[in-house]
Amino acid sequence: MSASHKNLHSKLSIGGLLITLGIIYGDIGTSPLYVMKAILGEHTINADIVLGGISCVFWTLTLQTTIKYVLITLSADNHGEGGIFALYALVKKTKIQWLIVPAIIGGSALLADGIITPPISISSAVEGIRAFYPTMETKTIISIVITILFILFTIQQFGTKLVGKFFAPMMLIWFAMLGTLGFIQILHFPEVIKAINPYYAYHLLSVHPDGFFVLGFVFLCTTGAEALYSDMGHCGRKNIRISWVFVKATLVLNYFGQAAYLIHHEGSTLQQLGGENGNPFYLIMPHWFLPFGIVVATLAAVIASQALISGSFTLINEAMRLNFWPKVKIKYPTEVKGQLYIPSINWLLFFGCVGIVLHFEKSGNMEHAYGLAIILCMIMTTVLLNYYLIMKRVKLYFMVPLITIYLLIEFSFLIANITKFAEGGYVTLIIAILLISIMTIWYLAKKINKSYTKIIKIEDYKKVLVELSKDLSIPKYATHLVYMTNANRVDELEEKVIYSILQKRPKRADIYWFVHVNILTEPYKTQYKVTEIAKDDIYRIDFNLGFREPTKINLMFREVIRDMVKRGEVDITSRYESLNKNNIIGDFKFVLSEKFLSNDNDLRWHENIIMNSYFFIKKLSLSEERAFGLDSSSVKIEKFPMVLHAPENIGLTRIITKE
Repeated sequence: MSASHKNLHSKLSIGGLLITLGIIYGDIGTSPLYVMKAILGEHTINADIVLGGISCVFWTLTLQTTIKYVLITLSADNHGEGGIFALYALVKKTKIQWLIVPAIIGGSALLADGIITPPISISSAVEGIRAFYPTMETKTIISIVITILFILFTIQQFGTKLVGKFFAPMMLIWFAMLGTLGFIQILHFPEVIKAINPYYAYHLLSVHPDGFFVLGFVFLCTTGAEALYSDMGHCGRKNIRISWVFVKATLVLNYFGQAAYLIHHEGSTLQQLGGENGNPFYLIMPHWFLPFGIVVATLAAVIASQALISGSFTLINEAMRLNFWPKVKIKYPTEVKGQLYIPSINWLLFFGCVGIVLHFEKSGNMEHAYGLAIILCMIMTTVLLNYYLIMKRVKLYFMVPLITIYLLIEFSFLIANITKFAEGGYVTLIIAILLISIMTIWYLAKKINKSYTKIIKIEDYKKVLVELSKDLSIPKYATHLVYMTNANRVDELEEKVIYSILQKRPKRADIYWFVHVNILTEPYKTQYKVTEIAKDDIYRIDFNLGFREPTKINLMFREVIRDMVKRGEVDITSRYESLNKNNIIGDFKFVLSEKFLSNDNDLRWHENIIMNSYFFIKKLSLSEERAFGLDSSSVKIEKFPMVLHAPENIGLTRIITKE
């Protein structure tokens, strides 16, 4: 990471604070669009409910977002990177196997949430047009929303640099607008400030027609907290903490302003005040201001969606490196570190969003599906955070009450959200379960794969390889033969590699190279180590790459060779006499082995399901050569049968005919 770029983000600066506003707060920042509307629903406006509602919102923002995420969770960074997978990579060091469960569930839930945030934010904003055209058909609104989504997902391939410059000032205008609109209303009815007293929040549960389950709607005000942690790598912790003070102030002002307006209109319903889509967010705007308000709200909703989309790309990239996700194509649209574009995920999200819009039609219906997935993600973060605090040796008298309080709050939200299951929550859960299945299958299959890979010592075959290299009776296969190996130890190799060199058809080469890629638990690092196994004949190269680094083995391997030639450690000129005289570089050939499930397997039923699903998903994912960034002209792919639990001796009997 270039020093200047790293400092721009992690150091506290005006530029950094602005970028933070643009990237991180979209999701939380657009919650005033739908939270109060959801809490009131179609019931008559009642002062106790309004005060209780904003009291709940105020305390949820304070306890969940400010204390849990901004103060505590942001401290759990992995070399500056945040998010549930970065947190898992940290606690993985505790060697507790089952921690992979919360990591996979949390990651999947966050992705599922990425499919519902864009539709609900954009629909809520666009529905404001009805303040002008009350007769506007739902179909027209749906087509506007889908068009905006299409444009949003199409521009992803150019990277967020293009839109980033526009995001920050736009969000600054948005938050300033939130604060101002709210403040004006509070001046009319300053008593609304008493809702800061938590008694009103407690009282809400007894007076609201939905009782305890109203928490399901209150929870919507903090849904962006998880995205805030995921995007820490883009902005740096200090910038997030400082800018949150401003963001929270404007949010609270707007919520209290909506409440002041509603208490003034006690006794009527939202529908009477603002037609079918009566929304307190738009009701507090002066009529002349509405067109401007709707445009700004729509742009803010688009920016909120952007934060989740780029968060999803980061998440999938980390999942791939942690072996939770099949290898997919990644593009790096800009020079900025940490900015990626994953075409397959981009369009998967787009079709998911369109499906949600068509299925639910109105933002009011989407509120039911929203929140159920993200609360699961928050609970999983709390579980991992617990182990992070244990790892950091935090005092028990501080940690136990803290984690207990958060589990209590989050489980209350979960129970309140469960009622949403039938009304639309099943949509996000189905998506989350699908993602969980893919991650679990991939992880388990890799584990099974590893346990059936036979590893041998290179030492036992060193002599044979050196002799083979000099055996002129065998036609030369390549000057340099390169094998990718998964064996972690420098003195070991998979049996299939030796089998490929010696037995398939003996492959004579002047130099044998074994290349191993090791993915580290920190995000950015590029190091390599060379081990000379036999001078001028056998070498091993180990690459140590951070879990966010692109694997471009072709380029990296060339760089290593260039370095070794410069130091005089290896001679890579061709050994054919005529070419050697003219200093021509020898050819490089990469051999990759692809496994297929052998027919001779004796699999248990669950292994059968896992392995068959694994090979099916593998067909849809990137080939090994493209995943390693190799040049297909110099790659040979060999297929190996994968045999698990080979059947025992079959017990054949020979028939001997008598002469």
